[in-house]
Amino acid sequence: MASATGIPAAPAPKAPATPIEPLNTDVARIYTHIHPILVLSLYAYKFKDLVADPVPALLSTLLPLAVLQIAFVAVCLPPTSGTSSTQIKKQKRGEKKKAAPSTIERGINGTIVPAFLSLLLTTLASTPLLTATLVLFGAPVTSHHTHTLLAGAHIAVLSTLPLVYAHGVSGETWREVVALLLPIDEVYGGLIGTVLGAWLGAVPIPLDWDREWQKWPVTIVTGAYIGYAVGKLLGGTLLKGKKIMFE
Repeated sequence: MASATGIPAAPAPKAPATPIEPLNTDVARIYTHIHPILVLSLYAYKFKDLVADPVPALLSTLLPLAVLQIAFVAVCLPPTSGTSSTQIKKQKRGEKKKAAPSTIERGINGTIVPAFLSLLLTTLASTPLLTATLVLFGAPVTSHHTHTLLAGAHIAVLSTLPLVYAHGVSGETWREVVALLLPIDEVYGGLIGTVLGAWLGAVPIPLDWDREWQKWPVTIVTGAYIGYAVGKLLGGTLLKGKKIMFE
């Protein structure tokens, strides 16, 4: 837009990001606290199988994890599009008044569809990126390819799916995510906790203890799950609204 002098006006400054607030419903308030317990319980239930044979255990756990994450975002979080998918468009002159969408239609268009789209984007974009990152940080290059891919998929579903649902695919927002500029909330805290947990989970692997649970990628995935639960809890309580400061 040009000003009166003909000089293009500067774009309005972007409003500072604020922490994501869970939906103000009783179900959301209850489930947001139950969710990390369910996620950790799922992992604990599969842990022995994971140590015995990681690939089938990780593969069989991935779908239940995705279901839990979809339930969490659909029940507890506002989607990035707000209510745009369920808003009634303004009626034009001469058009007949259209019936308002039903509650079921609003629920499906406003939560379920964005949740599944977030899962799709997480699968197609985040999983390959995180898998490549695991390789760069020391994952086996010439072997264990399926192990690494499934570990990347678990980390992606834990950390990225809620962020895509809540923030969308805005390049500017994701630059802030990578640069650690967003205020911490339970969604962003979950991502930071997952990444830190996976990184710390690599510590026991080179230690000469000769334990079965030290094999790739058991400790990585274990750290990611524990880190997600801790990060989500702290992000929604003690650290909510704070920013990571580098001095």
